[in-house]
Amino acid sequence: MGHLMLAISISLALIWADGRYAIVEYARSTLHAVLSPVQLFVNTPFELADWLDEGTTSRSELLQENALLRDKVMILESQLQRSVALETENIQLRNLLGAVKRSDEKRLVAEVLSVDSDPFSHLVTLNRGRLNGVFKGQPVLDSRGVIGQVVHTSELVCQVLLLTDRVHSIPVRVSRNGVRAIAVGTGKLDEMVLQHVPDTADIIVGDILITSGLGQRFPDGYPVAEVVSIHRDPGKAFADIVLRPIAQLERIKQVLLLWPNIPSELRADEMNNATANEQEGEL
Repeated sequence: MGHLMLAISISLALIWADGRYAIVEYARSTLHAVLSPVQLFVNTPFELADWLDEGTTSRSELLQENALLRDKVMILESQLQRSVALETENIQLRNLLGAVKRSDEKRLVAEVLSVDSDPFSHLVTLNRGRLNGVFKGQPVLDSRGVIGQVVHTSELVCQVLLLTDRVHSIPVRVSRNGVRAIAVGTGKLDEMVLQHVPDTADIIVGDILITSGLGQRFPDGYPVAEVVSIHRDPGKAFADIVLRPIAQLERIKQVLLLWPNIPSELRADEMNNATANEQEGEL
């Protein structure tokens, strides 16, 4: 009982002293000042660990984000490259279609599937065949001029003999004055020659040769070649005239198949002969 009364007395005294002199607040401040360094020392390892963990997580997130951004940039760049390729292809197609001056002529765009590996045979394979109406002897152009004619057909593909093949010849005329001649391939993709042209013929370097329409195979008026050199020997009856094809034969990718407006009976005979020849070849 005595201890209880003593405790109550001390408590009342402290309450009176705190109310009058703020003793408890002073003691609390003093105790806080003493314990603060200890608390800071104790908390430091935990705060350091949190900081390191946060820094590691942030760095990992940044690396992951950078990797994702690099992937997105690569995807966008590839899409941009494809867009550029598509734009170039569209330009080529527009030029290709614009190369045909006669709106009443049927035409069909085709793509080159392969090029013959034989250096002595200038043949390319197209992704069009008899199912598309392709026939033997059909003229083929690119966006600049004539490239050759169809020589073999199947249901789905066809083969085109280029102008520059040694066995290919095409009737032409000089656009400047109408002088006619026969342009023959030499086996080089960038070279043709004029055959049996008199030494006195009015042909000069730079003349453009176009299809003459003779033979009812190539329609009249399409560019074929340009005269690049002429050698006239007084001892020879014919001049040596070298040509450069107008079409870009070394880089053809898309071409036009033409259906010239020739008499229907000639077309029927031509297609029947082509079919018969191919069937004989298959046998």
